[in-house]
Amino acid sequence: MRQITVYTRQLCGFCTAAIRLLNEEGYVIAIIEADGNPTLRAELVERSGQSTLPQIFVGEQSVGGYQELASALSDGSFSQLLDPD
Repeated sequence: MRQITVYTRQLCGFCTAAIRLLNEEGYVIAIIEADGNPTLRAELVERSGQSTLPQIFVGEQSVGGYQELASALSDGSFSQLLDPD
């Protein structure tokens, strides 16, 4: 199974909601706080094309933010990203 990584910032309601949703689904996640790290934020923009947080990745693939995560969990496409074989 590929690693799930959530990039967050403090006091972010969508970040908290994304982490809660993944935890409720039973996923093990790595959380990386991107506060005050402009280099990391620039890397995230380059990797995902988005500048907002949270940013969720499965392996190297960007899922997007909270809304994209909720949609992918709802339609079953998220689980396919974890084990595509």
